[in-house]
Amino acid sequence: MSTPFYVSPQQQMADRAEYARKGIARGRSLVVLQYADGIVFVGENPSRALHKFSEIYDRIGFAAAGKYNEYENLRIGGVRYADLRGYTYDRDDVTARGLANVYAQTLGTIFSSAAEKPYEVELVVAEVGETREGDQIYRLPHDGSIVDEHGSLAVGGNAEQISNYLDQHHNDNMTLAEALKLAVRALSRDTNGTEREIPAERLEVAVLDRTRPQQRKFKRIVGRQLSRLLDEGGATDAASDTEEDAGSTPQSGGDIE
Repeated sequence: MSTPFYVSPQQQMADRAEYARKGIARGRSLVVLQYADGIVFVGENPSRALHKFSEIYDRIGFAAAGKYNEYENLRIGGVRYADLRGYTYDRDDVTARGLANVYAQTLGTIFSSAAEKPYEVELVVAEVGETREGDQIYRLPHDGSIVDEHGSLAVGGNAEQISNYLDQHHNDNMTLAEALKLAVRALSRDTNGTEREIPAERLEVAVLDRTRPQQRKFKRIVGRQLSRLLDEGGATDAASDTEEDAGSTPQSGGDIE
């Protein structure tokens, strides 16, 4: 009788984590940024039907990197949780923190279960507040841990390099056009340091806009509006460079570098 092959629990968890991280890294990166009037989601996505960003509830948005079928199941579950909780109690009882806790329990259970493979996904749950101080952004890696984020973050692909670039250039007073332009610059940077051009048709952009009069703050930005914002961001950068060359003092929140 042969002796069963033994693998320590620590090694099993390390192998599962490595498997999930490699799966997530194969996907395209996406970024989430706070700006003056809300939170913007930006990612490279050539598909017009398979979305990385979605609305969960009135003030809550969802972003994910990794395997589409896995994070789509999680998104649908989140919508059902939010609808049921809002209907049973009150709409104000549906929060990003509560939804992040639900996702953390689900991902943690799947990750620690030997009966199935870990999900190859990394999630972001964001809620826009009445003021900038009330914004909430939570990042959930494959193992179900919760990371409270602020300002900017990147997930999927070469997220570490993109996050470093965002940390150096982001500020909370940016306009939507400035934040969008910064996100595109960060996503266009390759691992070897060179930059590539990402056309507007390959971008997926959505915002949680606190200034919207509607109860639902989530909105997709497509077509002419997206092109106009990208052009506006470029014009703002050019104007800022001209002011700096002339020795003038830039206005507060006007520069992103």
